[in-house]
Amino acid sequence: MEISRWLAKYNALSKESDNLYRGLARELGGSECALWILYTLRAEKPPVTQKAICDILHAPKQTVNSAMKALETGGYLRLEPGPDRRRKQVVLTEAGERLARESADKIILAEEAAFGAMTEPEREMFLILMGRFVRALREEIQEIKRKETEA
Repeated sequence: MEISRWLAKYNALSKESDNLYRGLARELGGSECALWILYTLRAEKPPVTQKAICDILHAPKQTVNSAMKALETGGYLRLEPGPDRRRKQVVLTEAGERLARESADKIILAEEAAFGAMTEPEREMFLILMGRFVRALREEIQEIKRKETEA
């Protein structure tokens, strides 16, 4: 099979996966970024800072900031003093804990079940290959940027 056909299959699966998360966020009445923030706060060991959330999600600071403001305004999270003056710790409120149980926790359970449907060698191979693809793609994109700056 040609590379372009493999890539089309990969992109279709990737977009379908993205759509599953986006659909759940929409059903819950929030933004996709807000859902990922809740997910991160549930999946990561505290304290979690806003910078850490941006780094984990690979999302622009402005996008994360906007979603966090909406969650803060809605009474779902608050910012507390963090490890240093510049970084604030993101903490779920009681309402945020409830929202996370109804959203992020369900996603985490679904993901765990989906990964559990694979054998351990399949899970390991999946992550190895995905990591290999992402690293190779990053290198190719860096090469494109390098060539553009030289031109």
